[in-house]
Amino acid sequence: MKQSRLDQLSDGIFAIVMTILVFEIRVPEYSGLVSEQTLISSLITIYPLLLSYLLSFSLLFTYWRSHHLIASVLAKNIDIQFSNLSGIFLFLVALVPFSSHFLGRYIYSKTGVIFFAINIILIGISLYKMRQYAIKSETIENTPFTETENEHANMHILFPIISSVVAIAVAFYSTKIAIFLFTIAILFNSAIILF
Repeated sequence: MKQSRLDQLSDGIFAIVMTILVFEIRVPEYSGLVSEQTLISSLITIYPLLLSYLLSFSLLFTYWRSHHLIASVLAKNIDIQFSNLSGIFLFLVALVPFSSHFLGRYIYSKTGVIFFAINIILIGISLYKMRQYAIKSETIENTPFTETENEHANMHILFPIISSVVAIAVAFYSTKIAIFLFTIAILFNSAIILF
């Protein structure tokens, strides 16, 4: 299998999934003139959906970049096992619009937080396994990397998993704190990648 085919599939899935995220946020509709206070109240009402969109888009951008770095930069070639692992990863990525919308609708609920967190954990584990397979496979040739680069890459993959596990535990105490932890962890991880 050519890497370009996997890149095209991955880019297409991420583009669609990241676009679908915003479709779940509906502009409030009113007839006639609407006061500023009503519009502000409407935005406050949909803030959970806006927050879940922010979290999910940032997370997906991070995972898109990580997948690209593994599948196109680290690995100089791919094999069937690698493409299968990538398929599992993309399957879980495609679930993000649902888990994100579920979180946005039920942000006060432990179930909403836990479901979203489990989706993040599974995506992260599949990406980690893909990276480990690319490094250890006898059929895949890798671009040379240092131990520091490897630790840095693994940290970016594992950080959302760890923050999701913590958020699940905290959700039993307070969903607001769990959401705050998600927000800080995901935005922090995204910001580190960007700079």
